[in-house]
Amino acid sequence: MLHIVKKDIKRVLSTLVVSRYRWLRVAIINSRRKDLFAANISYSNFSWKDTLFKKLQSQILISFGVLGAVSFYGHDDDSSESLCIAAAHNDLTNLERLIKNSKDVNKKHPLGWTALHSAAMAGNARAVKMLLDAGADPDALDDFSTAYKIASRHGLRVFDVIDSRQSCFNRTTNNRADFSGFTPLHYACLADDYETICLLLEAGADPTIKDKSNHFAYEYVYKESNKNLIKKYQEKFNEKQALLESEERRRYPLEQRFREVIVGQQGAIQAVSSAIRRRQNGWVDDQHPLVFLFLGSSGIGKTELAKQLARFLHKDVEKSFIRLDMSEYQEKHEVSKLIGSPPGYVGYEQGGQLTTKLKAFPKAVVLFDEVEKAHPDVLTVMLQLFDEGRLTDGHGKTVECKDAIFVMTSNLASEEIADHALELRQMAKENKVNKLGHDISEDEHQIQIGQNFKENTIYPILKYHFRRDEFLGRITEFVFFLPFSKQELLKLVEKELLFWSQIAKKKHSIELSWETDVLEVLADGYNIHYGARSIKHEVERRVINQLAAAHERKLITKNNIVRLKTMYPKVENDDITVLKPTIKLEVTDSNLKTQDIFITDPWIPEAPIF
Repeated sequence: MLHIVKKDIKRVLSTLVVSRYRWLRVAIINSRRKDLFAANISYSNFSWKDTLFKKLQSQILISFGVLGAVSFYGHDDDSSESLCIAAAHNDLTNLERLIKNSKDVNKKHPLGWTALHSAAMAGNARAVKMLLDAGADPDALDDFSTAYKIASRHGLRVFDVIDSRQSCFNRTTNNRADFSGFTPLHYACLADDYETICLLLEAGADPTIKDKSNHFAYEYVYKESNKNLIKKYQEKFNEKQALLESEERRRYPLEQRFREVIVGQQGAIQAVSSAIRRRQNGWVDDQHPLVFLFLGSSGIGKTELAKQLARFLHKDVEKSFIRLDMSEYQEKHEVSKLIGSPPGYVGYEQGGQLTTKLKAFPKAVVLFDEVEKAHPDVLTVMLQLFDEGRLTDGHGKTVECKDAIFVMTSNLASEEIADHALELRQMAKENKVNKLGHDISEDEHQIQIGQNFKENTIYPILKYHFRRDEFLGRITEFVFFLPFSKQELLKLVEKELLFWSQIAKKKHSIELSWETDVLEVLADGYNIHYGARSIKHEVERRVINQLAAAHERKLITKNNIVRLKTMYPKVENDDITVLKPTIKLEVTDSNLKTQDIFITDPWIPEAPIF
C-alpha cells in the first residue's frame, strides 16, 4: 500500500504546476468558469503547501479507500457525507454499499449539497448512473453559497467548511463563488463532461432551471458540442412543457382557478382570463405587453386578483409578483426610485425598484397600486413601458419586458361604479320577479357595466385625472369590480369564520362552528366603501372579541366546543321595542356540559354574561 501512496504523491507533484496553468487558461477563456474555479488555483488564498496538502489528501482518500475517509471524517454509513465522498472519488464498490444502506439518496449534506452534485462535478458517469437508478433527484438544488456565508450561518470555521467542501468535490472550486441553486446538471456542465451531461438529461433533468445567479446550466459549458446538446434538450423540454401546460389549461381553465379563491367579481375574472388566454395561445401582438386597469372601491378584490394571476401563471415563484405602492411616487424626484439614479447621484449603484426586479424576472406580473396617486412624470415612464415593453434604467441599460403583465389599480369613479351596479341589480331583480316570479340571487353575478356608462361616465373621469389620451390608449383592458351581492357576502362571512376556526383549532384546540343565521347577521355589517375589509372587521368586533374575552376569563378552555348562535334581545328605542340580532357563544366542555355566553363589552372586567 505504501508504494501506491508514493506513486500518488509523485503524480500529484508532477501535475500540480500543469494543473495550475491548465485551469488558468480555461479561466481566461470563460469568465463564468473563472469565477467558479480561479481563486484557489491562483493561490491567492492559500499557500502552495496548503494546495499541495489538499491534493495529497484527496489522492490518499482514493488510495486507502472511502472507508478510511469516512472514519477520518467521523461519519457512519448512513451519513450524507459518506455518499458524497464515495461519489466524488468514484469508489463504486463502497458507493453501491452506501446506497443500499442509505434511507434516502437525496439526503443533503449538512452544508447543502447531495451525492449527485458531487458525482456530477467530478464527472464520474458511473457513479451518476448508480445514484440516478437509486432514485436521486436530477433537479435537486444546492444550498451552498460561499464558504464564508455558510461558515457564518452554521457557526463554523471557514477552513472547516472549505475542508468539508473539498472532501466531497474532487475538483478545486472558488470558495468565494456562489453555488446556490446549482443542479447536478449545472455541475456536470461546469465539469464539461459529455457522458455525465447525457445521463442527467436522459434522466429528465430540467435544462431550463436557472441558479441563484440567474444562469442556465449550458452557460457554464466550455465545449461547443456539449452546449449544443443541452440547448437541443432545452428546446425539446420547452416543447413538452408547452404541451403539458396547454392540456392543463384546457382541463383546468383560468376562470375556474380564480373562482376557487376569489369571491364574486365574475365579470372581472372573465375579462382577465380572456386576455390571458389570447396571449397564451398566440392571438396577441407580441410587441406590446398586456396592461390592465382595475377599477372599483377599496377591499373588493383588485389586488388579490393580481396576486392570484401571478401565482397561477408562474407556479408560486416569489419573484413573479412585483408590487409598487404608487403613493410612494407622488413627487417628481421619486421617478429615480423606479428606474435608478443616473451616474453621479446618490443611490446610483442600488438600481431602480422596478428595473432591478424586472431584470431578475422579465415575465413578472407588476402591480401599480393606486396609480392615480403617482406623479405625472412617473406616468411618462409607464407610458414607455406600456408602449414598447422596455425600460431604460439609470445605468443606461435597456430592460426588455414585453412578456410582463402590468396591472394598475385605482379608486377613481368607484362611487359611480358602485351606485350604477346597485341600480343594475335592482332593475334586474324587479324584471326577473315580474317575469318569472322568483328572486335572482343566483344570477346576480351576470350583472355587467354597459358601454354607454363607460363612455359617458367612467372615461371622462379617467381622462380628467390622467389628462392623457395616449396613456389610456395603451391599456389593453379596463376591468370593473362591482360591490358584493347578498350571496357573495354570505360566502365572505363563511370564509372569514373558517379562517378563525382553523386558528381556534390550531392554537387553542377549540372546535368552532356556527348556525346559518350567524352568516346573515354578520353580513349586515358590510360597508360598500370598504368592501371585504368591513366583513373582516365585523367578524372581529362581534365574534373574535367575545372569544378572546371568554378565553381570558377561562370561560372557554382547551378541548371545548364553541358554537355561534343568534339571539334577539329587546332594545327600547323611542318607546319602540326592537328585536336586534346578536351573536352569543354556546360552549360545551369535555363533560358535555353546555353554557351560553354573551359578553356585552369585553373591555369591562365585570361585563354581564348571560
